[in-house]
Amino acid sequence: MVAVTAQYPFSIFPHFHGNSRLLSPETEFCTVNFPSRVEYSRLILHPKGHVAEVHSLPHVGDFTGENEATPILDAIESPMSLKNLSTKELKQLANEVRSELSFIMAKAQKPSRFSLTAVELSVAIHHVFNAPMDKILWDVAEQTYAHKLLTGRRQIMQTLGEQNGHPVAAPDFVSEFDPFGSGHGCNSISAGLGMAVARDFKGKRDRVVAVINNETTMAGQVYEAMSNAGYLDSNMIVILNDSQHSLHPKLEEASKTPINALSSTLSKLQSSKLFRRFRELAKVLTKKIGKGMYEWAAKVDEYARGMIGPPGSTLFEELGLYYIGPVDGHNIEDLVCVLNEVASLDSMGPVLVHVITKEELEVGDNQMNAVANKIMEGASSSNTKPCGTRTYSDCFVEALISEAGRHKDIVAVHAGMGMEPSLHLLKNVFAEKFFDVGMAEQHAVTFAAGLARGGLKPFCIIPSAFLQRAYDQVIHDVDRQKVPVRFIITSAGLVGSDGPIHCGAFDIAFMSCLPNMIVMAPSDEVELSHMVATAALIDDRPVCFRYPRGALSVMEKSFGGGIPIEVGRGRILTEGKDIALLGYGSMVQNCLRAQLLLSKFGVEVTVADARFCKPLDIKLLRQLCKNHSFLVTVEEGSIGGFASHVAQFLSLDGQLDAGIKWRPITLPDNYIEQASPKEQLAVAGLTGNHIAATALSLLGRTREALLLMC
Repeated sequence: MVAVTAQYPFSIFPHFHGNSRLLSPETEFCTVNFPSRVEYSRLILHPKGHVAEVHSLPHVGDFTGENEATPILDAIESPMSLKNLSTKELKQLANEVRSELSFIMAKAQKPSRFSLTAVELSVAIHHVFNAPMDKILWDVAEQTYAHKLLTGRRQIMQTLGEQNGHPVAAPDFVSEFDPFGSGHGCNSISAGLGMAVARDFKGKRDRVVAVINNETTMAGQVYEAMSNAGYLDSNMIVILNDSQHSLHPKLEEASKTPINALSSTLSKLQSSKLFRRFRELAKVLTKKIGKGMYEWAAKVDEYARGMIGPPGSTLFEELGLYYIGPVDGHNIEDLVCVLNEVASLDSMGPVLVHVITKEELEVGDNQMNAVANKIMEGASSSNTKPCGTRTYSDCFVEALISEAGRHKDIVAVHAGMGMEPSLHLLKNVFAEKFFDVGMAEQHAVTFAAGLARGGLKPFCIIPSAFLQRAYDQVIHDVDRQKVPVRFIITSAGLVGSDGPIHCGAFDIAFMSCLPNMIVMAPSDEVELSHMVATAALIDDRPVCFRYPRGALSVMEKSFGGGIPIEVGRGRILTEGKDIALLGYGSMVQNCLRAQLLLSKFGVEVTVADARFCKPLDIKLLRQLCKNHSFLVTVEEGSIGGFASHVAQFLSLDGQLDAGIKWRPITLPDNYIEQASPKEQLAVAGLTGNHIAATALSLLGRTREALLLMC
């Protein structure tokens, strides 16, 4: 038994997937509320000999509480308000920002650990530097929340999770204090270096600060930018916010950078003007002495700094950045001291400040309890759901685990920022056959190609928006060589609260244009299992399939393994004589909804599931064109995707000349901002109503089409 301390009130309520293999249908559940600050033993269920964990999370419900007083934060209108604050007041401000962010993130039902790691760092940066004249760039949007609170956007931040009544994960509250968008990370040093070089050309003296974290340092662009920064030797400051997050399978064995009085003293010494000037003077003198003295002194300097610095610190020196650290990222006094020294350095080239923070650092007990009490007040009046929702990822994991039982060579490679909960299950089941490489998508693709060349069957799992970063490797390391890598493209299409940053709009277009790639998409969870089985059997070329981020209805029966389907073969779901709807992927479900709507207007509709974008089911297309005068294709992808391939075939096959009237429905040619999934589909014109209205308009029944859209 493991004792667990509850530091604030919480509830336990069941959240599991339908037809769980661990729990019998007869198992009964109830919601249990616990008081605060009481120790409980770990709870374990033993239904019929199986073990299942019980996870506890604060349940927000209708959150209507207020945060506790924040007098210093209330007085902050812009970063200039921080300039005259004492160290004691800066510490208090950091506590208030931490409390405010915890309150906001709890209300939005979003994880707060990423945003809380950068609280003291944000306070110190804005106390020392003069934004917006000085350029502050961030690699990851989730770490900018404290920065946004301190730059006059507190009122907007308080609406986090309330945009149109729906949760919003990373609002783009862009202002003059945001010189460059954060995107997927890894870009702040490159963009900052460009701004620094432009500043030098124009003869200006503003400072450029790029804040990165240890997760984005897994991406190659960071090191490309550092190397170029060292070569160009432009003045800029890189701050590595190291939250000691690790991909090490056993975190307790992963190396940690110690923070103590000695490291603090050495960091202050390294950043001081006197030490830097002495170092530069030593360089000049050794160069004048000659006879290899400069090279010898440089090696001594490198070895000495390597001895007193943490493991890996000399890497940054080799890239041309002057390393300072490690610095305690939660010690305002140390941060301000080091940043003040760094900010005062002129013509010293690029500098890297290594800041150590902790993801698990919490708000003070009183503040957290106050927030939690408000959470529980809302939770007490809300209804808890009796069971969790089932997602495409859940179905994919179940299908792949089943398929791995038949094919011992199946392995999984995952890349991207973070990992979905269901993939953690896959990681646990696959053990050493699961490779999580973090934000190293280029490496993931070529690594998977190497696994395939070695005789294994790699399933490369990458979110659509992150696969874009590895496109060159997809072309040259996989498709051109016909290496049988199986790409599983997650978070395809619209992604709700993550808006355009993580939207997977382009994968159909950029994957289907590759000569050797098989491109398919499941219309439901059963088709998904069939495509997993199909991909496992393809050993002569690469294959990909996409599925959206989103919930499915709970299945009546748990399905077993998938059945391989014929490559390039679609299917007809319903038959009618008036018009044909050809859906691709999850949009087949919306075509079926449109079919039900159209039936009320007396329109008989054929609904077909294309299954494959490449190769197209030519026989199915010819059949639809022969039996109907009107055809509508529907996809949740950009222009140039599935509809483009259909148009190419229809024109070359003479079907357009023969009189078929065709209309494509795709995502619009613009970025769709954060909203609920239903609202995004409505904006994109991909709902069942929009599809039905398009069909009626094509049939010449414009008035009825307008009625559907009212």
